[in-house]
Amino acid sequence: MRRSRLTTVSLLVALALAACTNAKDVLEPSAITPPATSAPAAQGGAVAGVSVPASSAAPATTAGAPAATTPVTPAQAAAILAKTRLQIAPIVGASVEAATPLTAELQARAKQRGITLAGSQDQTATHVLKGYFSAISEGKDTTIIYVWDVYDPSGNRLHRINGQMKVPAVNSGNSGSADSWKAVSPATMQAIADQTIDQFAAFLGGKAS
Repeated sequence: MRRSRLTTVSLLVALALAACTNAKDVLEPSAITPPATSAPAAQGGAVAGVSVPASSAAPATTAGAPAATTPVTPAQAAAILAKTRLQIAPIVGASVEAATPLTAELQARAKQRGITLAGSQDQTATHVLKGYFSAISEGKDTTIIYVWDVYDPSGNRLHRINGQMKVPAVNSGNSGSADSWKAVSPATMQAIADQTIDQFAAFLGGKAS
């Protein structure tokens, strides 16, 4: 009788072990696949030596459900712009000669689009625009690289605008030095300003729902 019970127990143990095709997968925690984690936010970079804050991670959306969008009418877009009070922070990376026409055109273009400008000490600003610039001379061209971050009054980044523009280079021995800005005309900086405000206005219109 005792031998019979031992035989039965041995059979049960053998069956239990046979059910596990790989004991390692069950016994070692390292063999268990960890749950998926969300991808990290994009890391901050540099605009040719100018430190730029990291991009904000995109908001999560429900899988398989496209975000609902409502077309914005011209009247709605105009109302959104009219409620906006934009504060332009000091430009980082550009020379004074290049930043002056850029800032002036940003202000002029904003007014053309119906956007009210807020002073540096104005506490009623709805958005803050911060720009990071660099100019790099390579061969026959100088490339102006720019990044604009749009913040709310609390300092939360809402949007990022970036781009670049090429102009004929000035012959200087130091590529990427301050001399590279000598190739950049006021018209070039004004064109960047126009594009920036237009993209900012498009961003505001796209937020309406």
